[in-house]
Amino acid sequence: MPKPVKYAPQICTALSLLTLAGVVWGLLITSPLVMLIFLLPAVAYEVYRTEGASTKWASWGILAVLVLEFVLILFRIDIDLAALMGASSQYVGGYHVPLGRISALGPVLIGILSVILFTRTNGPYTKWLSVVILATCLAMLFTIDTGIFKQILRLGVDQGFNRLRF
Repeated sequence: MPKPVKYAPQICTALSLLTLAGVVWGLLITSPLVMLIFLLPAVAYEVYRTEGASTKWASWGILAVLVLEFVLILFRIDIDLAALMGASSQYVGGYHVPLGRISALGPVLIGILSVILFTRTNGPYTKWLSVVILATCLAMLFTIDTGIFKQILRLGVDQGFNRLRF
């Protein structure tokens, strides 16, 4: 059964502004933890709004990774995956995905799941929140590891241009 949309625009606006405040504050003090905390209400509402099998799975996945990322950052658990695996990148789906600190993996996974939400949903409010989540994850990744941020951004731009080619 579809979720009510009577107050959805107001809720999404408020959650977007709250998340934006968290991103600005987090960037100012270089704290991905602040961004995570301010993103949590938007993710919780996203979990509530999603209905389809793949979108429900993706929204719950975002929440799970968000909680794991919170634990990693809070307890300063940071393993260097590149050193552990003996490689600076891993070949996945035709791309060399950069490896680095495990704390950088959370925002990358959340970003991927938010893209899944955006592409697989018809709901405008789910799309709206998925964009908010993706933007926040990019800001989090920037504060955690700017090198991986640049590589992921380059991969995203390359993929975007590949899809635009005729």
